Amino acid sequence: MAAPGRKHITTEPGRRHRRFPRYRTNFPVAVELLLEKGYKHLDGEWKDLSIAGIGALLAEELAMGEVLALTFSLPASTVVWHVRTVVRHRRRYHHGLEFLSLSQEQSTLLAAYLAGLERAD
Repeated sequence: MAAPGRKHITTEPGRRHRRFPRYRTNFPVAVELLLEKGYKHLDGEWKDLSIAGIGALLAEELAMGEVLALTFSLPASTVVWHVRTVVRHRRRYHHGLEFLSLSQEQSTLLAAYLAGLERAD
């Protein structure tokens, strides 16, 4: 039992702690998937965002480890980003994508954008 005045901290067994906080967001993203016979284009929607990756709702279930090209603009910006990601987590149509190719400038712009968002975790 926790001592008086102290909170008892519990953790769910097997639950990983995130390296970076996630933030709520909602905007469209174009996804390009390289297949044996060419490229496949999918539309998606961002649900949450961190400095290391995104949570996206996609129209198709993709395999873990799949590498994708994303094209998007942050809200209130006209700059179009082209970023490579890898599928690190999937629950049906919700995918956790890790950024593979953010430049230092993109990381700086993303950090500034995240500073104005509501935390999701």
